Amino acid sequence: MSIPGRALSPVSAPPNARPRFAPSPLGIKPEPFPPVSSQKEKEVTPKKQSWIESLRTDMAAVDWDIFFASLGLKLLLFPSYRSTDFEVHRNWLAITYTLPISKWYYDTTSEWTLDYPPFFAYFEKLMSIPAAFVDPKIVELSNLNYDAWSVVAYQRTTVILTELVLGFVLLRFIRGAVDPAVQRIISASLFLHPGFLIVDHIHFQYNGFMFGILLWSILMARNGNKLASGFLFAVLLNFKHIYMYLAPAYFIYLLRSFCLSPTGELLPSRFLSLANTVILVFTVSLGPFLLMGQIPQLLSRLFPFTRGLNHAYWAPNVWALVTFADRVLLKVAQRLDIAGIAINESGVASTSRGLVGDTVFAVIPNVKPIHTFIITILFQVVYLTKLWRLPTYKSFLAALTLCGYTSYMFGWHVHEKAILLVLVPLSLLAAESHAYFRTFMIASVSGIFSLFPLLFTPAETLVKIVYSVIWGLFVLSPLNRRTYEFPVSLPYVVIDTLEKLYFCGFALLQVFVTVFPLVAGGKLHPQPADVSTAGNTSIGSEVPSSHDQAAAGGSAMEFLPLMATSVYCAVGLVWAFLRLSVIYLRQTETTSH
Repeated sequence: MSIPGRALSPVSAPPNARPRFAPSPLGIKPEPFPPVSSQKEKEVTPKKQSWIESLRTDMAAVDWDIFFASLGLKLLLFPSYRSTDFEVHRNWLAITYTLPISKWYYDTTSEWTLDYPPFFAYFEKLMSIPAAFVDPKIVELSNLNYDAWSVVAYQRTTVILTELVLGFVLLRFIRGAVDPAVQRIISASLFLHPGFLIVDHIHFQYNGFMFGILLWSILMARNGNKLASGFLFAVLLNFKHIYMYLAPAYFIYLLRSFCLSPTGELLPSRFLSLANTVILVFTVSLGPFLLMGQIPQLLSRLFPFTRGLNHAYWAPNVWALVTFADRVLLKVAQRLDIAGIAINESGVASTSRGLVGDTVFAVIPNVKPIHTFIITILFQVVYLTKLWRLPTYKSFLAALTLCGYTSYMFGWHVHEKAILLVLVPLSLLAAESHAYFRTFMIASVSGIFSLFPLLFTPAETLVKIVYSVIWGLFVLSPLNRRTYEFPVSLPYVVIDTLEKLYFCGFALLQVFVTVFPLVAGGKLHPQPADVSTAGNTSIGSEVPSSHDQAAAGGSAMEFLPLMATSVYCAVGLVWAFLRLSVIYLRQTETTSH
């Protein structure tokens, strides 16, 4: 496949093919961004459409097949395992239906208090109205842990219906794409993503709906409607504040490409229109609470900075590797009785349990929230500087992904479900080149496998494995064929081989996490803390984690399958982060904006 203005890899590499650039030590060659003028030709749909025409989906037969197959599977999953997030959202239905708005962020009838921004509270209010007709007990505030079939069917159905926003936007991505066939594969891969199936349709959340808004915003940026892009992202921030990790990329991109002229002069009309749009969104969202003097209370719910460095199940990021290294160093120091190593006694009992309070290391110096914040900002500044210099759509998409990736890698108390912040936008870059695709493949396999511990019951174990394998065969195989280029340098060959061996290791890891609990004893399969108030990276829950269970009355080996999963997936995700950073920063700027 060849696209004018880009140096993309061929569909199939002939025996005498040679790379156009010398590979880097990571096996990644620099690739030029297309000229701004050519990119605009490709990415902006020039034909003006009426509002009604813009809502047309133009679904092909294959799109309908995908939709109905997906719908059938999701309906079959109605009786499947549900996490405590299911009761979280049922309680939020009851809060918003029963209480006046002035009491939404004060109610403590349940431990699952409302701690999402106001737009999500309004969203729950809307869903509570038909819920009261379906079954009045659903919205009874004191009816805690209500699990009748009526509430199960209703809440599962709301996830499917609201996810149609995601489906609609993904269809719109196909229209106006450079290569509609490739974009259809990517759109289908996102609509059928194992992450959404695991987290939304089994574990239970509304990520599909909210990522639909994010992708809608990205689509508007692709089509050149940057004011609408900013509006939609502001709306999204008021649905779920975890997306604030992507805000720096939006700020730089919209400021540089929309509010400033190519020569760097401020365009007052555009700046004011964007500023007023964002202010309007936040006024609609926060206005009622501002008038009631409840902003401090609302913020205390949204940002409870009282959690440890790691969640109960270590999200596979840099801190998972650091925590694992601390555990290893502690064992070595204890066994060899090395006098030169100072051991923090309070860290000996701590295994980073993800409860309220700080994580304590035994050997490595402790990490504080300010440390994670500084590291995150420093990395993001590097990518944002590149974006400022080249504020094109593809540059924005890469910087956006890296901003989310940086927050996942170095953030404080990150939840494993936050990996979707990386995998969703990264999917849009998967077919850009083989380097991008290989990075996408490593991140996807590692990220999806890292979600497996959320589902620990036998029936769902089979579903998550079979579904993910099928998804990989139908998504990764065709994209690999379209972007493949063979390694020609020795470092590239070595890295390629090591990456393939890493992929094979997941089969062995799955065998280990399945067999080990059976061999070690029937009760040694720890259940990860599935709580998190619906999955914020900064919000946890005060329930016993697998670490606590091990410390309280069992063998420390109980946590071994979870730790092995976290550490092994962290290796892949950290490597993919480094790959993506190098790819983006090494891209040559063939023209200035």
